[in-house]
Amino acid sequence: MTVVFKEFFIDFQRCIGCEACAAGCAECHTHRGYPMVQVDKVDPAMSPQTSPMVCMHCKVPTCALSCPADAIKVDENGIVHSSLKPRCIACRNCELACPFGVPMIREDIQQMQKCDMCFDRTAAGKKPMCCTVCPTGALHYNTMENMLAARPHSKPINKWQFGNQIVETRLWVMVPHDVDIMVVDWPELLAGAAGPIELAVKLKERFPLQGFPGPQPTRDEPVPVGAGVGSFSDTEAEYL
Repeated sequence: MTVVFKEFFIDFQRCIGCEACAAGCAECHTHRGYPMVQVDKVDPAMSPQTSPMVCMHCKVPTCALSCPADAIKVDENGIVHSSLKPRCIACRNCELACPFGVPMIREDIQQMQKCDMCFDRTAAGKKPMCCTVCPTGALHYNTMENMLAARPHSKPINKWQFGNQIVETRLWVMVPHDVDIMVVDWPELLAGAAGPIELAVKLKERFPLQGFPGPQPTRDEPVPVGAGVGSFSDTEAEYL
């Protein structure tokens, strides 16, 4: 019997931060104890909003394109797999190239591993483990027709914009009907920034390191008045 692979959907607004997806993923026998799913805190100082992050399985995966050992393969179903152990040299190119920050180098085995959409399960007609344990349906595996019928107040899209680059993914994200593309950019920060240092300074001002200790003096330097938590240096590259 030929298995028909269904679609994987992410609905960020349904995530409650329970991390059941990460716990379920860690039970996989191929990477037991190491979840390939992560739950990010969007803005912990301002909101309890969390976001599940699995591999988006890009149609043109930069992780595979940047791999010098040709260790990352894409199968006929559009699934981008973890690196092949005999080929992977743990160079971290994939970590740096992925716009979603998904690949992870396992230092203990010197290999890149990541979400492969539970290929051992989906190839047998089952749901990915994270989708089976998500209590709110933030991670969902179904046909496109069933998803459209079940959630008529939102729509799935699979295009992301990073600066001037458009990335198309195999996974779908549920968004309001007036959204056609997920834009990951800060136009107000990019405007007027002459180079990467100026942009980094603007990012530092936009996302202050609340409660982060400032640079500590050496033993030979006097401790300035007011130094410590909340004290920051004016050096542009201090935290870059």
